Amino acid sequence: MQKYVQLRAAVEAESIALSIELVLPPRASDIDLLRVHCPNYIERVMHGTLSLAEQRKIGFPWSIGMAERSRRVSGASKAALADALSGDGAAVNLAGGTHHAFFDSGGGYCVFNDAVIAARAAQAAGLAKQVLIVDLDVHQGNGTAALCANDPQITTFSMHGARNYPAVKQCSDLDVALPSGMGDQEYLACLSEHLPRAFDLAEHDAVIYLGGADPFEQDRLGLLKLSKAGLLARDRLVFDACLARRVPISVAMAGGYAPEISDIVEIHMNTVRAAADFAHQWQAITNRF
Repeated sequence: MQKYVQLRAAVEAESIALSIELVLPPRASDIDLLRVHCPNYIERVMHGTLSLAEQRKIGFPWSIGMAERSRRVSGASKAALADALSGDGAAVNLAGGTHHAFFDSGGGYCVFNDAVIAARAAQAAGLAKQVLIVDLDVHQGNGTAALCANDPQITTFSMHGARNYPAVKQCSDLDVALPSGMGDQEYLACLSEHLPRAFDLAEHDAVIYLGGADPFEQDRLGLLKLSKAGLLARDRLVFDACLARRVPISVAMAGGYAPEISDIVEIHMNTVRAAADFAHQWQAITNRF
């Protein structure tokens, strides 16, 4: 959790220079959660009746704080997407990316699936019809893929390590499995090839981007070999693709497990800076018309 404390402090330190407004998001409502998750599962999370096996699958024990944080993470992604769609062009959740959460279970440090909650909340509010989830965390977004498998209004694109968690992958609309040890040049070429394919699957009103720090070369769980410069170039590819298509984007931080927390924070902070640059360009473009 320390990375989130340090990331917020880093964002706050640059907020004036980057024209960033920091806000405390609302918690996700019961209705928000019920669009995505099983009522009984939500009840077990909120009332502390998850089994020990369920808690082990999630990766940490139940607590009141865990349940409340999970609702607030989802509320933050919902608010970020709504802000991006309402004219800002881009907004960032300084946490989120809980893409291993399924309809009736959590997993891999994920309790509720904030990206799908955000997408369906925006659709229910009439802010968007088609949403593209671009998941560039090093682990496949298996929960997201399963939740959206029969949902024609959400497109799922996951580019991840082939040999990484989860052992059993789900089927996204577009999956790109990468060999271990892939570095900057090959990764960026692969993303440049497949990202347009994801956009071509539908006419999207918005993108939700999971910009994981875990493809980093020093990540303990990543198995890929991207540098910090390579990860920033990855971010810019995504933002540039959205800008070229005039598609608003919201961002969640997703994973990061480097031994030095400062490395994780720097990678996430670069994503925030890229999002701020996108927002400035978005405003310049939209103000011309």
